[in-house]
Amino acid sequence: MLTDRRQFFAASAASAALAASAGASARGADAPKPRPIRIGVSTYSFWQFKNNKLRDVEACIDLAGEMGFDAVEVLHRQMTDESPAAMQKIKRRAFLNGMGLCGFSIHQGFVFKDKEERQKNVEHTIKCLEMCYAMGIPTMRVNTGRWGTIKSFDDLMKNRGVEPNLPGVGDDEGFKWVTDALTACLKTAEKCGVVMGLENHWGLGRTPEGVLKIVDAVGSPWLRVTLDTGNFLEDPYDKLEKMAPKAVLVQAKTYFGGGLWYTLELDNDRIARMLRKHKYTGFVSLEFEGNEDPLTGVPKSLEVLRKAFAV
Repeated sequence: MLTDRRQFFAASAASAALAASAGASARGADAPKPRPIRIGVSTYSFWQFKNNKLRDVEACIDLAGEMGFDAVEVLHRQMTDESPAAMQKIKRRAFLNGMGLCGFSIHQGFVFKDKEERQKNVEHTIKCLEMCYAMGIPTMRVNTGRWGTIKSFDDLMKNRGVEPNLPGVGDDEGFKWVTDALTACLKTAEKCGVVMGLENHWGLGRTPEGVLKIVDAVGSPWLRVTLDTGNFLEDPYDKLEKMAPKAVLVQAKTYFGGGLWYTLELDNDRIARMLRKHKYTGFVSLEFEGNEDPLTGVPKSLEVLRKAFAV
């Protein structure tokens, strides 16, 4: 009897192991594929600081919905009304179009000798974090700011984004200004539940090392990276990959009709593979910087990005 019982339990255990193995194999075969990265569009893609008929943020949201985008990133400078009612209308408009608001892109900077000027920019950043909270936007693009020693942005672009430091100011001092300023914004970011994303965007953020030096020095989950695919003008791919592990939003550039300032031949398939390797599952937000009419250039860009970022 004892031998029979042992044989019974051994057979039962073998059967259970076989069933578990078969179940795991079936689950592996039927496991859901990773979902495609969702594609948003910045309202800047329509306005581009010059297409006044396409400045209205709510109108841009309607266009984005008609074109088939998943979300909209709002450019702060594009807003003509910052009242609480206006912000709630933007949130409502996105909801009625079946889209989210995936980002808020602001302009500020902290590389000023004048401490009061830096503080003004801190206060502006805090105000914009509170605007994100009001609109239900989870991440906000921030910059280091640029030195401003080349006054014209057109001239800065002609110089490939490189400009001299302020007289008598070294990089280390500039990094401290930026780190201190962003640290001063952390309490509000946490209170509002908004992750700041430091963009590779000229000034001290012109290199991945510069961006990461600041993010690492601040050392907070409320400051990560906004990764712009078009702001590294030479050899972009290794630079983008250095920042990818800390990215919370990716801004993807396209240039149909030739670039407003320059044109990059970006390999979006390669960028998509790199992001998947780093398990990026956030939004890719289109920033269309071509001379083609946005009403045709933007939907063309969506097709390009969908093809690249579909799994």
